[in-house]
Amino acid sequence: MAKLTEQDIINWEGDDYMSADHLEFFKERLLQMQQELLSNADATANHLQEQEATPDPADRATLEEEYALELRTRDRERKLLQKIQASLRQIEDGSYGYCEDTGEPIGLKRLLARPTATLSVEAQERRERMKRQYAD
Repeated sequence: MAKLTEQDIINWEGDDYMSADHLEFFKERLLQMQQELLSNADATANHLQEQEATPDPADRATLEEEYALELRTRDRERKLLQKIQASLRQIEDGSYGYCEDTGEPIGLKRLLARPTATLSVEAQERRERMKRQYAD
């Protein structure tokens, strides 16, 4: 069978949730995301190493702010990279695509939007409600 496309996933109707083809589709998507994040991290490392000393305090402050923003972005990406790697492990152990709270299918459309999702929409909403309830 030919590789599934995003449109195939959106239009999927059937009983074979998380078939081998689905798993292969999401594995490729996660590996692509992982590669992009690693490339971004390399680019940031190279960019920070090329840093030039600038005598103008305003220019230096601007550069430092840009670097701080870039590092915060990379930190968020580092956390996403950990989620991607966890999702790849779930594909290998057969638990990918199922809610970690309920064991129910997360849903292909939700996984298309967020391939690292570990909760169904309902379970995620429940957690957010509880968080808000106890945060007050």
